[in-house]
This record gives sequence, C-alpha cells and structure tokens, in this order.
Amino acid sequence: MKVSVTTRNGKELVKGGVELDSSAMVSDLQQAIYSRTTKFYPARQRLTLPSKFGVDGKPVILNPKKKLIDYTDGNENLITVVFKDLGPQVSYRTLFFWEYLGPLLIYPIFYFFPVYKYLGYEEWKEKHLVQTYALYYWSFHYFKRIMETFFVHRFSHATSPISNVYRNCSYYWTFAACIAYNVNHPLYSPVSELQWKIGFTFGLICQFSNLYCHIILKQLRSSDGVGGYQIPQGFLFNIATCANYTTEIYQWLGFNIATQTLAGYLFLTVGSYFMYNWSIAKHRRLNKLFDGKDGRPKYPKRWVFLPPFF
Repeated sequence: MKVSVTTRNGKELVKGGVELDSSAMVSDLQQAIYSRTTKFYPARQRLTLPSKFGVDGKPVILNPKKKLIDYTDGNENLITVVFKDLGPQVSYRTLFFWEYLGPLLIYPIFYFFPVYKYLGYEEWKEKHLVQTYALYYWSFHYFKRIMETFFVHRFSHATSPISNVYRNCSYYWTFAACIAYNVNHPLYSPVSELQWKIGFTFGLICQFSNLYCHIILKQLRSSDGVGGYQIPQGFLFNIATCANYTTEIYQWLGFNIATQTLAGYLFLTVGSYFMYNWSIAKHRRLNKLFDGKDGRPKYPKRWVFLPPFF
C-alpha cells in the first residue's frame, strides 16, 4: 500500500510517499513519517483524509489504533492523507502535575515565611485557627489532585500542546498567590468559628465525593484511556451529568464560606464559568449519542451540574 502524505496547502510532506503493508496501522504510518522527517514525532501529527471523505465536508481524523485499510474507500493501492503539525506536545500528566504543584508550594510560603514584613506590614506571630485549617484544606486538595493525576485519571488524548502548560500554570499559580496573600494576611479578619467549621466540613465532604466521582469516571475508560462514550452511572451521576464538576465547585464554595476573601470568590466564579461550558457541551453530546434510536439507550433526564440550580 502506498500512502501519499501532503500538507494542508497541498505540498508533499514525504517525497515519493510511504510504502506500507496492507495490514499496517495508522500508528505505523506515523512512525514512518517520523523516521522520514525526524521532527514530527507521532504526538505532533494529526492525520486526516481529504474533506470529500468526511461528513458535511469535514475531514476524517485517522485513529492511530485502526488499520489504514479501514480508510482506503475500496482502493488498497493508494491512499492520500493530510498532515497537520500540532506543535510541541507534553503528556496530560505532565501538564496537570505542574499546574497543581505550583499552588501546593506557593500557598505555604505566605503562611510559614515572613512575606508580609517585606511588604511593609507588621506580621503577627500567632495565626488564627481558620488560617491553619485553610492551609490544611488547600494542601490536601492539591495533593489529592496530583495523586489523581497519576493513579486515577485516564486520558482520551495522550498529549496536549506545550503552550497549555504556560497558560494553565499562569492561571492556577496566580490565583494561588492571590488567595494565599489574602487569607494569611496579618490584617485578615476571620469569620465566626461556627461558619468556618461548617464551610470546611461541607467542603471536605465534597472533596471526598469528588474523588469518588473520578474513580467512577475511571471505570468508563479502558487502561489505555480509550473506551468510547458511556452513560455515567451511580452515586451523584444519577442526579447530574457532570457530578465531578458539581463537587469541584461546591468544595471551593465550602472553602470560601470558611475564609471569605474576594480573591477566593473570584477563583470560584472563573472556574465555575469554565466548568459550566464543559458541562453543557458534555450533556449535549451524551444526549445526542444516546437518543434511544436504533437500539441505543436513551440518556436519562438529569441536571447538567450544580443541582438543584442548573
């Protein structure tokens, strides 16, 4: 089988094309392209068929785990694929590790070290009890996130553009510094003991619920991260499509009830906006896929996320 590899502007990427066995996988083609170009390793490659093969004129993306012959359209002698460079990539585990490590290390700096003396404030030796528990809560959350990254999460995509590392780290690290600065400030005024106990207790329940939601989602994917879309079942997923985002938002609500800072509520608002969009997209996708037709199950009626509000 001969494969012609072109760029999106029609230029030939690999001169003379690539010769492969009829049983070759798409991943074999990616390796062949890499060996001929040395720059475009498989994670950087997106291979598609010309748009005429797609639905509504959209190109068909080649799945590395499928055979090339599945995309030949009856012509086993010649196939043309279109190459796109996705740019430098990093694994999702690397991305998540760095974006979560920053907040885990930044927050204690404002608690343990004399940061405020350098900013012109008289630093008090004694901390309010709520500030200490806020440190424990924050540290547990991001430690949990890192552990989930390596031992719980399974990713449908192996890599992410390296630019997302800078973007996500800027987001998480900046908010970590702003929240830590306000919560640990020498002039910080705590809420009542009853309020911060209620806030942290509620938030901690949501943290463990969030972990359990992630474990349920893990079971929907195979060990290689691929398993197709399935209807999440059990626990809070019987109530909301995105129970994981629900518990994520509510756990930060608990933190803010206990600490009461503008920076904390801004972090909650921005994060909720992102998760709202992700939840809407996932809810619509699942309703479209599981429409009850042609033997497919009907997606059950559920809240999108944040029951009982949305």
